[in-house]
Amino acid sequence: MKARIYRPAKNAMQSGRRNIKKWRLDYTPVSARQSDPLMGWTGSDDMASQVSLKFDSKESAIAYCEENGIEYTVFEPKERKLNIKTYADNFSFSRVRG
Repeated sequence: MKARIYRPAKNAMQSGRRNIKKWRLDYTPVSARQSDPLMGWTGSDDMASQVSLKFDSKESAIAYCEENGIEYTVFEPKERKLNIKTYADNFSFSRVRG
């Protein structure tokens, strides 16, 4: 069984950065999802795809995988770049005007 370890990004409806500090472990699906011909619902026989574990640090998630013999891949998050400006920068003479 393989797993991926990542830190989820904040969603578009979220303005704060509260719940994005935790690391998450998700198992990769073993079987493909199939759709029900009558209702159109999708489902899978893979119970591990429903499991999602949360960890406080990347090291604890890696330790969990190594302790239980789980193959894992770590995806590092992209750090956001802050371009800090003040309101007065909109009216400065160094601003390029087109």
